[in-house]
Amino acid sequence: MPEVEWLAGSWLSPQPAPVRRLRMLRVFSMLVATGLLLACLTAYVLENYTVQPAFTEGSGGGHPRAEQPPYPGRAMDNIFWFLQVSDLHISRFIDPQRTPDFKKFCTETIDVIKPAIVFATGDLTDAKTKNRIGSVQHEVEWQTYQATLKQSRVLEKTKWIDIKGNHDAFNIPSLKSINNYYRKYSAHRQDGSFHYVHQTNFGNYSFICADATPSPGPKRPFNFFGFLNQNKMDELSKLASETVCSNQTIWLGHYTTSTIISASPGIQKVMSSAIAYLCGHLHTLGGLMPVLHSRNEQGTLELELADWMDNRKYRLLAFDHDLFSFVDLKFDKWPAVLITNPKSALYSSPRHEPLGKIKHSTHIRVLAFSPSQITSVLVSIDGIALGNAVHIEGPFFSIAWKAEDYSKGTHYIEVQVQDIAGRITVSGHSFAVEEIKLLPFDIMASFILLARHHIMARVLFILVFLANVIIIVAFRYRRKPQLKESSGVFTLTIFSFHVLCKTNIFYYPVLLFTCYVAVGPWFVGEVIDGQFGACFVFGIVVDGHFFEGSLSFIFGIFQLTLFNIPLMCYLCWCLLLRCRGACFRSHIKYTGWIRTVPMHIFIVVLFMWQVYSCYFLLITYGTAAFFLSPVRTWSVPLALVLVYKAWTLNNSSIRMFKAEMKNCTYS
Repeated sequence: MPEVEWLAGSWLSPQPAPVRRLRMLRVFSMLVATGLLLACLTAYVLENYTVQPAFTEGSGGGHPRAEQPPYPGRAMDNIFWFLQVSDLHISRFIDPQRTPDFKKFCTETIDVIKPAIVFATGDLTDAKTKNRIGSVQHEVEWQTYQATLKQSRVLEKTKWIDIKGNHDAFNIPSLKSINNYYRKYSAHRQDGSFHYVHQTNFGNYSFICADATPSPGPKRPFNFFGFLNQNKMDELSKLASETVCSNQTIWLGHYTTSTIISASPGIQKVMSSAIAYLCGHLHTLGGLMPVLHSRNEQGTLELELADWMDNRKYRLLAFDHDLFSFVDLKFDKWPAVLITNPKSALYSSPRHEPLGKIKHSTHIRVLAFSPSQITSVLVSIDGIALGNAVHIEGPFFSIAWKAEDYSKGTHYIEVQVQDIAGRITVSGHSFAVEEIKLLPFDIMASFILLARHHIMARVLFILVFLANVIIIVAFRYRRKPQLKESSGVFTLTIFSFHVLCKTNIFYYPVLLFTCYVAVGPWFVGEVIDGQFGACFVFGIVVDGHFFEGSLSFIFGIFQLTLFNIPLMCYLCWCLLLRCRGACFRSHIKYTGWIRTVPMHIFIVVLFMWQVYSCYFLLITYGTAAFFLSPVRTWSVPLALVLVYKAWTLNNSSIRMFKAEMKNCTYS
């Protein structure tokens, strides 16, 4: 190969000092630029997700009614409570106990708690195929959901508001499609965002339900992120303006704000007038994060609720004199207890609620629920018992206290509730009577809930992609290292990259395949049944709609780090052994079993992961997508051909490299 031999001559030729200095300057500049980019990214994360906004009650951001009566007292006044349940995943294939438990929730739990409203925040049905890979709307699952609501007569007992989740939008070509069973079987039955006003004799309370599900709805997994285009954001802004006369406002949705791609000014800013945003979707991240609560920069609480599907969780919430309190509960665990005054300091929001009413309150106020009669509600503060709270009415208990005795710092209130069946529940939290700096939330929970993950994934993908391409191109045109009689592993590794990048049969396929991951369609197929579309790393095109890339960037990172880059490194390793004079049958004597076997096992595992990705593509998006997938399906034979060539190629370039390594000792 004359071209390779000519390049080889250029590598061996001495480089002038100015050229060496220029190359060193370029490398140094690249390192500085990369370091600055990483520093900026780190600073951004630390600034936005480790430091809570320093709101205080007296800092000018306090609530205008903080000092105005009425104040929390002995009577059950100015209070109402409601429930949230999320991620029901009614399924025809798995967990047969899920639906009976949900029916019991709609009967016994609702009968005991008697909430003013129940919000079901998405993923009402599972919408998966029997193998758990594909996605399809099963009408029987929706019929089961509706039958449960009707048989339990829960719609007659309370206001039931259900909103869509991503599973409820799987594989739906349009909102008018007959497969959009939400319109037929849900309690709300209307697509889109809406504003519900709960009216009481002490004021109105606004609940804005934000629908971020994509339309049309792609098959899984590419609707894990929600989308709010400019029209939907304008609609939400209009709904937000309708809440100015309400005592309090709460937003609800299925997706966390970190998994919503929203147009300007962003979903978190639009909901800034709300005290809290209630959502689900993340399912405690498989048990790794059982509590996902935080507060955004505008002071709005973001409270993700663990799923009903596996964890059987639900949430009890209350407004008591416009003070917001809540507790996450386990289904069928009684008594259920919620302390409404004094409220938790961690979940305080001076800009949204009148915290000053706590210091003017005359009584500690508790809601206690149980199917059996409550026998005692023992209250203590800082370990000192105050006595039993008095039953006033329904689930409401209160006990007198002097708030001024706890005016400094934070204190811990604990309530022990026992019912006649002998069941005991202990609930408590830290509280503050006077203004304090807000307590910080868990940094990991804040990062998961508040970070713009689609932007971070995009930046990380670009960095990984550029690093991969720069390495390939740089080794193509840089001079190779001079081998000595005893070269170290690092020198030999660098040499192996030169062998790969300066051999055309490997250089061009590896470079072009890496570039294709970033610019070409990964597959073309039925993104929605009956509708062909194309999936790129930067987004999905289907039926004239474009959905911005989100989860696709994460898959792109996996593709590069778990296939492209390992394949390139494995080819370098094989070529290095070839240059040492080894073939596939004899290469073990050059490296030994301890090094060789783990290397082959590692590559086989990654290769099988790529094969499984092809199978996943076939099951999820059909035969056409399987055969029209350069990134997945076509990459498998490409990898096999390149590995075969690495062990069998014996052209002039390989012979030249062999000659250079003849006197080198592999160490």
